[in-house]
Amino acid sequence: MTQSPLLRRTAPRIVEEDGSFRTKMLGIAAGMDNVIALGRGDPDFHTPGHIVDAAKRALDDNQHHYTGPTGLLQLRQAICDNLRGEYGLEYDADEIIVTAGVQESIMLCMLGLVHEGDEVLITSPRFTTYDTAVQLCGGVPIPVPTYQKDDFALDIDEINKRITPKTRMFVLVSPNNPTGAVTPPEVIRKIADLAIKHDILIIADEIYAKLIYPPHEHLSLATLPGMKERTITLNGFSKTYAMTGWRVGYMAAPADFVEKLTEPRHTLSINTCTVSQFAALAALTGPQQEIEATFRDYAERRAYLMEALTGAGLSFGAPGGAFYIYTNISATGMQAKSFCENLLRKTGVMVFPGDMFGEPNSDFIRISYLQPLPLIQEAMERIKGFIDSHKGAKA
Repeated sequence: MTQSPLLRRTAPRIVEEDGSFRTKMLGIAAGMDNVIALGRGDPDFHTPGHIVDAAKRALDDNQHHYTGPTGLLQLRQAICDNLRGEYGLEYDADEIIVTAGVQESIMLCMLGLVHEGDEVLITSPRFTTYDTAVQLCGGVPIPVPTYQKDDFALDIDEINKRITPKTRMFVLVSPNNPTGAVTPPEVIRKIADLAIKHDILIIADEIYAKLIYPPHEHLSLATLPGMKERTITLNGFSKTYAMTGWRVGYMAAPADFVEKLTEPRHTLSINTCTVSQFAALAALTGPQQEIEATFRDYAERRAYLMEALTGAGLSFGAPGGAFYIYTNISATGMQAKSFCENLLRKTGVMVFPGDMFGEPNSDFIRISYLQPLPLIQEAMERIKGFIDSHKGAKA
């Protein structure tokens, strides 16, 4: 097939990503009934009613127009209050930019900080949006591996030995996607020491920080001495408040840097959807009981899955947070892509391979426990049957 002139002239900054397997899986699922989707990171709970009602009121009040590029002042102030109360982070409203989800914050950070040839260290396995953003800005993503034996927690030595004169920043995602790993406070402190010693900038992605299971603890890097001025803290509403489609995230950084990024942020999308901003304001300032109940459900699902996966002969790194279990399926004799495709075709259970998280030819799958517990139990029965049938076929 002849290439279009547009494809032939695509800029070299646009690198080819393997999105074809995700598309293939979704295509298979679209032609099936009774699929149990345990792949995507989209909560199965609906956005709480009081948040939806706030958006409806905003529409009725004719809040249909632009806000300033950095977002509604009252929302930015509520974000500051929340960061202070939840994480001990001290920011003022002029140190906040409200973005169209954390995705836009990631791109804005890379546009603002990455120079041609800069190396960006990224916790791995990882959410590969970071790779794409770094590459679009002329940088080089450098994975920092984590391992199942450590429950995928970061090892400071793995960071240290990848630091070079070209290292510009380190991306810390804790809790992590796809592993659910929580970086312990003692390691966070060591990361701060490394950053100061080598003059490295930090992106602290804390989108899952409200989803942490005891006895794990979250420590926000920017609370440590000398770190606020070199850290950008990212967070948002998608995961905690089941607001994925509303597209509201934010970045918190020193005021002079925020001012510098205001016009680039305006260029990207002018402002985050105005109605969504009023919904986000209600999320932070309204009742939290529904969110607490949601977290209890996640904890119950997590506990069940950990026991059920062990019973199925599969191992994993115990997740300290988020709503994923990064599961080792090497005992089945299949690699992850083959496992996921055949599992979907034969049983109707959809999970995603580690190949989609920066690990080619992976032995791992990411299971997201974002279905009601009875459906998760049904999915595990299907997974066990699939594994048993595969073993029988090999015998």
